[in-house]
Amino acid sequence: MMLEPQATAALRVFLADDHPIVLAGIKSLVMADAGLEVVGEAADGRTALRLATELKPDIAILDISMPGLNGVKVAELLRVACPQCKIVALTVHEDRGYLRQLLEIGVSGYMLKRSAAEELVRAIRAVVKGGLYIDPAVAGKAMDVTNTRAARTDSPETPDLSEREIEVLRLTASGYSNKAAAAKLRIGVKTVETYKARGMEKLGFQTRVELVRYALSKDWLTQA
Repeated sequence: MMLEPQATAALRVFLADDHPIVLAGIKSLVMADAGLEVVGEAADGRTALRLATELKPDIAILDISMPGLNGVKVAELLRVACPQCKIVALTVHEDRGYLRQLLEIGVSGYMLKRSAAEELVRAIRAVVKGGLYIDPAVAGKAMDVTNTRAARTDSPETPDLSEREIEVLRLTASGYSNKAAAAKLRIGVKTVETYKARGMEKLGFQTRVELVRYALSKDWLTQA
């Protein structure tokens, strides 16, 4: 007797935004994907923190600017109360200061609201797999790979990375895909993969999150 394959459980998503129209739009995007399920929503920070802590979703999509508690504080407290929950910050702010602050807290994604229609589900899928999603518009503002010497390669704490390895790792930390990094640097995708693998091995890192934290400590994400 053949057994039917069991259906994969839908990812449980929690939403928080103080603008009803935006919240409804985000909800419709999530609900349109059969692999995602909205398990709760909130319109202010305190309610968002309480409900997300109780519901323990797989993913929390949090607006940064909410009344009561802002999204940054909610993310910080939720990381402690529900560490298994992946957090994607949703915002209109392109200021890299917000990005730095949220990455230090440990959020898994940073998305501009204007990108949500095209990128939200992709970002959710990326962070669930343990990746890091940074909106390309913010990543582009956060760094300038044309000035690699700003990476402080002469620091004794920096492993013996080549200049090209640093360029690739900085782009990777900023959210660029291999293909996008290759286009930016005008080299092949396979070449990018080689430099990234070599650099990650030298640093002893397994995930992009580790790389981002290291990049922050070295000011690699600071625009030159």
